[in-house]
Amino acid sequence: MRRRDAIARILRVNHGGEHGAIAIYRAQLAAARWRCPELTPFLAETLSHELEHRRRFRALMPARNARPCRAMWTWGLGGAALGAFTGLLGRQAVLICTEAVERTVHQHLDDQLAFLGGRDPELSRTIREIGEQEQGHLTHAVAERRPKQALGRALDAVVSAATEVLIWLSTQGDSARLARELAAARRAP
Repeated sequence: MRRRDAIARILRVNHGGEHGAIAIYRAQLAAARWRCPELTPFLAETLSHELEHRRRFRALMPARNARPCRAMWTWGLGGAALGAFTGLLGRQAVLICTEAVERTVHQHLDDQLAFLGGRDPELSRTIREIGEQEQGHLTHAVAERRPKQALGRALDAVVSAATEVLIWLSTQGDSARLARELAAARRAP
């Protein structure tokens, strides 16, 4: 994978992922007003973060010859469906969804930072700053949810898997190759 192509794909998947997160949180926020109104401040703040993250990634794209993902509609539609479904299920499902998405995304952000190293300081700084906010979403969700029962664990697994599939599609498999390369580099003496 060429460095320039990899950086463009990193931006593409991050921009698409933020688009999906916006759709998730918008749908959850709409459902939460009815099902779990106590979560609306958290969801509204998280939504504002995701809107800013998408804007920041989009602003970095032109200088790196990156274009938005062709699967943006998939991110948006999938995010809206997931957000509506978990929002209608209520508080526990919303928090499990947030945890699963943010945990999965955070692993990819860590892989991206390891790949970037000193190659693109501006993009690295942006990913680190956004990662800190995403970690806050994850920490809040874990702290606020009840222990997961069987259905909660199943929901977590489905959300994580769906997130991984969208990431894989958006990077044309580069995300998986990058993770394998980084894992091999860590094992090498």
